[in-house]
Amino acid sequence: MATTRATWTYRDRFGDGFGRTYFRRFGPGVVSSVGLGTYLGDPTDAVDEAYERALIAGLEGGCNVIDTAVNYRCGRSERVVGRAIDGADVDRDAVVVATKGGFLPFDGERPADPAAYVRETFVENGPVDPADLVAGYHCIAPDAVEALLDRSLDALGLETVDCYYVHNPETQLRVRSRGDVYEELEATFERLERRVAAGDIGRYGVATWEAFRVPPEDDAHLSLPRVVERARAAAETVGRDETGFEAIQLPFNVHMADAFTVRAHEFEGERRSALAVAHELDLDVFTSASLGQGDLAGGLPPAVDAELTGDTPAQRALNFARSAPGVTCALVGASDPDHVAENVAAGTFDPLGARAFDAVFE
Repeated sequence: MATTRATWTYRDRFGDGFGRTYFRRFGPGVVSSVGLGTYLGDPTDAVDEAYERALIAGLEGGCNVIDTAVNYRCGRSERVVGRAIDGADVDRDAVVVATKGGFLPFDGERPADPAAYVRETFVENGPVDPADLVAGYHCIAPDAVEALLDRSLDALGLETVDCYYVHNPETQLRVRSRGDVYEELEATFERLERRVAAGDIGRYGVATWEAFRVPPEDDAHLSLPRVVERARAAAETVGRDETGFEAIQLPFNVHMADAFTVRAHEFEGERRSALAVAHELDLDVFTSASLGQGDLAGGLPPAVDAELTGDTPAQRALNFARSAPGVTCALVGASDPDHVAENVAAGTFDPLGARAFDAVFE
């Protein structure tokens, strides 16, 4: 697990090469504000090898955050992350590793009959109750999430992960009420609180696509304050003084700035944005889709681009994401070593100050 001493030592090793606030507080330690993502790419050996090289380059170049999930690239991404951490000239306890559970994974490749694979692997011979399965591939029930966590630890080859996310719980809203989803989240949070207490995970949270950035009238909305209330209740149930729910992940970029612009959550008598509420609740925020899955590497809207620093559009797009108030780290895909070097170098430029960031939206 990442430690205070090791992450600060990592910061001392690389910090002089970056701009102000490149390294930011995360728990008792620090993390780079550019993180390495592992979502995109085909489930092939060639892509595995490229990812491994790129992740090692990132870790050895000043980026100590890696984000993955049990289902990414048919389960291959977690295995590559484990190999990269083992192969990099960086201590394991200097690296913050995050993974997720919710989407049921394949094993290295897409099976000929995905539905049959899920049924045989996870339902008939596994932890998933058919009543908890949505869309044939998504389950956040306690037994399932705990089994997926164990699968992730095995794939990563690690004793602990630093942050574990329940993955896109809004998927359950396709067939369930919000009340039922909150109930299931609380039950799963109880399991995760126990795994925090046992030292298997450092902290946990929720990774979303829509849930926290859309307004209450949207079918995919979940209330961030209510989710945190459920986590606090789960901690109390298992006898912990404080909840281990400490982080959220959501999309944020120039074209998907809803987490800042949309007042999606009722909090303390008023409607506030996801980023504003996360700040008040002392949650770390990790942004996905910081480059719009590559689209923003080709250019940004001129008015926004003019306000940002960076040598390339990709760097300026990353600096937009990590300039948002309350953002701890902006995640970006890491399957190409040259792209990783370019993206990490975004951190050599200072982010926008609060006034300049606000001005982008005026």
